[in-house]
Amino acid sequence: MTEDVRVFLVGAGPGDPGLITRRGLELLRACDVVLYDRLVSPALLDEAPAAAERVFVGKKVGEVLPQATIDALIVEHARAGRRVVRLKGGDPFVFGRGADEAQALAAAGIRFEIVPGITSAVAVPAYAGIPVTHSGVSSSFTVLTAHESAARPDSPERWRQLASGAQTLVFLMGVGALEDTVERLIDAGRDADEPAAIIEWGTTPQQRTIVATLATIADAAREAGIQPPATTIVGEVVRLRTAVEWFEARPLFGLRVVVTRPKIDSASMTQALSDLGADVIHAPVLEIADPPAWDELDGALKRLDDDAFEWAVFASAHAVAKTFERLAALGLDARAFRNSKVAAVGPSTQEALVARGINPDLVPSTYTAKELARSLGSGSGSIFLPRPVEAPRGIVDNLKSAGWDVVEVAAYETRPAEITDEIKARISQADFDVVTFLSPSAVGAFTDLFGSSLEGKLVACIGPSTAAAAEARGLRVDLVPEEHTAEGLIAALVDAKPPR
Repeated sequence: MTEDVRVFLVGAGPGDPGLITRRGLELLRACDVVLYDRLVSPALLDEAPAAAERVFVGKKVGEVLPQATIDALIVEHARAGRRVVRLKGGDPFVFGRGADEAQALAAAGIRFEIVPGITSAVAVPAYAGIPVTHSGVSSSFTVLTAHESAARPDSPERWRQLASGAQTLVFLMGVGALEDTVERLIDAGRDADEPAAIIEWGTTPQQRTIVATLATIADAAREAGIQPPATTIVGEVVRLRTAVEWFEARPLFGLRVVVTRPKIDSASMTQALSDLGADVIHAPVLEIADPPAWDELDGALKRLDDDAFEWAVFASAHAVAKTFERLAALGLDARAFRNSKVAAVGPSTQEALVARGINPDLVPSTYTAKELARSLGSGSGSIFLPRPVEAPRGIVDNLKSAGWDVVEVAAYETRPAEITDEIKARISQADFDVVTFLSPSAVGAFTDLFGSSLEGKLVACIGPSTAAAAEARGLRVDLVPEEHTAEGLIAALVDAKPPR
């Protein structure tokens, strides 16, 4: 890429953020400003640098930004020396006005690059289990916008050509004109009994597919309350959905799940839920921060290096990360544990230690404070326990009851995090089915923000201590997995099959 290219017209794909191309994502992550449409996934906007300006140029209810205004904005930002990504739903050149914008840039003498995207004309039917072509069924397809002008003098002839020109027809942007489109196709010779489908919010967790005949699809869409964006497919390939449907058949499809985990921890859980079809609402009610002071932790680490502890116990990956951060600041490393045994509560904590060169001597079979104390047994030595500034007393009380001298030190702090207004609105309006809690502190932060009225919602807690915290806040806990991990919680949610 040459340095004087300032503008990149990037196809974002049809809605699923995973469908953007590698090139598009690379450019998005390096831009100074991104101008985006209504159908661009918010998850993609999160990929832009935090300092990048985000400019909405899509359609709002009752308001359409003129194309000339969008062209002028792109030119303005480029002339200001900014690296501009124009992020467009689907593909820029498939009814996306990308050519208009490229022409405006060329006229302004601004160099640009086109990054094609996956068009909804192909991807949306595929996510509905409808191939646009199939051996022996359809060897051709036509993609159209349904905004055909009836006033054109050649309109009847054009519709006759359309009706006979391809075996599969794909209409974009056609909800409002669907009844008229159907009538024109039938008048032009298309079989009224031919199968048809309309797909709302294709490739997203809100996807809905309605199947009918060409003659009845408009009525079926109206009765189902189908709204834009929607894609209509006409042709024998629609019958293949019965065998090929996959996206809407996933075990958690459409289930709206609130994940309250801090942003730094949530990626794998969010991805796993999304892969199972859930509509994930990420509400990170907490964030991880440094403790008010490092004195206690630094002092304990110096004692650790002097062989003062029989055990070092880590109950979270955050405790591991902060401990090793401070070891490095003190000029120490993993050798500080040379004469101490190490225990890890849970697989993620174990993985964090292994990544830093320490294989734990003990990982309890169940990830609870009670099981940790039982596994360590009675003792009279000292235990180094890095923890959050405020944390449940269970683990300390259990260890002390077994005779251990527990030196607990503040390694990090969990504090309330900022949540977007959009997410706050969805939760306040009860626009979800399940809320998940992976720590007692998350329960407290969530209920402080939104209260304890979760009637009709499934409450899922990672383990007994988190469930106890939820019940103490007045919540009815519906699900606690046998394996107290995020993976165990997701598996239990699949088994529970809660209603959508």
